[in-house]
Amino acid sequence: MTHRRAILAGAAGLAATLGASGPSAATARSPFVRRSGTRFLLDGKPYRFVGANIWYAAWLGAEGPSGNRARLLRELDALAANGVTNLRILAGAEEGPLKNSIRPGFRGKASDWNPALLAGLDWTLAELGKRGMKAVLYLTNFWEWSGGMSSYLWYETGTYIDMGDPAHPWPAFANAASRFYGNAGAVRRYHDWVRAIVGRSNSVTGIAYRDDPAIMAWQLCNEPRPGGDARDAAPKLPGFYAWIRDTARLIKTVAPNHLVSMGSEGLKGTVESADIYRTAHAIPEIDYATAHIWPLNWSWVDARDLAATAAAGEEKVRDYLAQHRALASQLLKPLVIEEFGYPRDGGGYDPEASTRFRDRYYRLVFDAVEDSIRTGGPVQGSNFWAWNGAGRAAHGDHRYRHGDPLLGDPPHEPQGWYGVYDSDAATRALIADHARALATIGEPIAR
Repeated sequence: MTHRRAILAGAAGLAATLGASGPSAATARSPFVRRSGTRFLLDGKPYRFVGANIWYAAWLGAEGPSGNRARLLRELDALAANGVTNLRILAGAEEGPLKNSIRPGFRGKASDWNPALLAGLDWTLAELGKRGMKAVLYLTNFWEWSGGMSSYLWYETGTYIDMGDPAHPWPAFANAASRFYGNAGAVRRYHDWVRAIVGRSNSVTGIAYRDDPAIMAWQLCNEPRPGGDARDAAPKLPGFYAWIRDTARLIKTVAPNHLVSMGSEGLKGTVESADIYRTAHAIPEIDYATAHIWPLNWSWVDARDLAATAAAGEEKVRDYLAQHRALASQLLKPLVIEEFGYPRDGGGYDPEASTRFRDRYYRLVFDAVEDSIRTGGPVQGSNFWAWNGAGRAAHGDHRYRHGDPLLGDPPHEPQGWYGVYDSDAATRALIADHARALATIGEPIAR
């Protein structure tokens, strides 16, 4: 609790510093999501949301071997039926030699953008617009499952490390991937992609992306980290902050109607440093803060014995939520819990495994969102990880092979580990209940 009190103690000073530099409140009616202090606005009204991660939407939306437009329509309709209005989608994947990267990608070493995936993203955004849904599009990845920063470095240096390589144990991969910020050629290639995709026009609707209200926000990266540990991160921080600032400004120049966010995990993504988190999110062009919560990945629970470990893990989740709520309040910016995942009971991956403890965890996160909105706090929405929908593992070992049906669990993870299936009736009912609660919460309680 000492850490939380330290965060709260600095709130007044930082708020005063940020008050003059933050964007002005947007109260006019607009079809674009705007930021007003710690709230989002849409058409002049508060915008709160229950969302999902469906990173693979552009792949389903493509024509050709990776595509399945009929399935994507069914997935979008199923999500909409449960009140999901916000989807976090991958809009950049870099092909290269990394073992666990999804293929095809959006780009290779040259400026050879993949027309099928670009059309798939166009088609996805057109369908979101028809349903009144909003997209958060992230432009690259710190991790290897979509190529990401490691592929950009490979383009420039010819070297790479696979995540999970026994010859390079943790934190070697994160230390290597974070060299990206200091490699001018890698950053230049990435910025070329940013200009191309943010400046694109939709081949289905004819609408320039910059003018499309179906896009809520562009996100710099999925889970960017300044390094694998504090010692490694320290000398990289100037480059890390410069990359955030320069990329956010670039996006704002091309698409001024859209919000920009980092895609940060939160304190776990800033080597546990509240100062790094605050400094990164205080950049004026970063419109809102984010946090991701992974109790199993962070060893807060044991998937094989959730009955004995769930309660202690939930206390850690509550503390992590409280820390980030305090940080966002200091920053005077909204906060989105944009990734949160939990294993099925017993650690199974198949739809037959029950979800009692997962549902309890989802309820904890949803309660935190609802409480924040009722009390005027900064948490304005969440995106659970992730939507499997009709996808099922193609193999008994639950390992992904290229060409398999896509699930919310990326190709480097067991298929079915965290994803919500269309048959998870209890979880879907919980999501729908949360959506109804968000729709009925009035203005915050006066204090």
